[in-house]
Amino acid sequence: MTPTAPREHSVQLPTHDVGVLEWGPPGGELLVALHGFPDTAWTWRTVGPLLGEAGYRVAAPFLRGYAPSGLPADHDYSVSALAADAVALHERLGGDATTALVGHDWGAITANTLAGDPASPYSRVASLAVPPLAWMNPTSKTLGPWLGAALRQPLHSWYIAYNQIPGLAERNFEWLVRRLWTLWSPGYDAGDDVAHVARAVPDRAHAEAVISYYRAMASRRSRVALVEPRVPLLYLHGDRDGALDPRFLSVIRPRITPPSRAELLTGAGHFLHLEQPDAVAKHLADFLHATA
Repeated sequence: MTPTAPREHSVQLPTHDVGVLEWGPPGGELLVALHGFPDTAWTWRTVGPLLGEAGYRVAAPFLRGYAPSGLPADHDYSVSALAADAVALHERLGGDATTALVGHDWGAITANTLAGDPASPYSRVASLAVPPLAWMNPTSKTLGPWLGAALRQPLHSWYIAYNQIPGLAERNFEWLVRRLWTLWSPGYDAGDDVAHVARAVPDRAHAEAVISYYRAMASRRSRVALVEPRVPLLYLHGDRDGALDPRFLSVIRPRITPPSRAELLTGAGHFLHLEQPDAVAKHLADFLHATA
């Protein structure tokens, strides 16, 4: 499909300005869509127009550290900071009690965190490629599948350790971006996406900022990501995901109660919303309609 050009604008948050892309009718029901790493708000350029056709106003911000959003004055890249940005965006973008939050990768971690926060203004959450971390804990019945997935996961997660080494990822950022897109979504042509990342991370300062998400993972302010969801949640995962082993889905499913649900998309990798936008948009629209 040919992506529809978005409306582009910016909003001011307490620590930085945020660039936002929007699709759909300006008066439509707001849906905030968060991107992950190494990616940008342009990741929603195919799903956004599809949901716009269904009447939603899809607003996709560039996360802190990704131009045209600013480098935050507090230099905080913890999950708490990302969640606070999403809460502030709800107010700045005119959200209400019906507003849903969708996230992919780090955006999913942020969305999952707010799904478990009783003070969150978002009524429903959808997370792509990263489930609520609390759902990944095994039970006596899922210990076997969990062990099978956990033993394979270190082969996928090497980049987390790589990103901890000061200066290494910053010096090799272009190589890292291309490598992760290739490994995480095998066979997908990420040329346009890599170009978007290059514009959003144009120098070492921005590279250090977005790598700092990983360096803040162990901080106390990132422990908020360990909460159980409290609102309806849709989880989507590709069966060819090279970042998080799809076998974890068999551990997650028994923990889910309706109207929350999880779906595995056949033939999709980590960037499933770009690989299968029609399927992802339909799952999102069906979930949002069912939980309205």
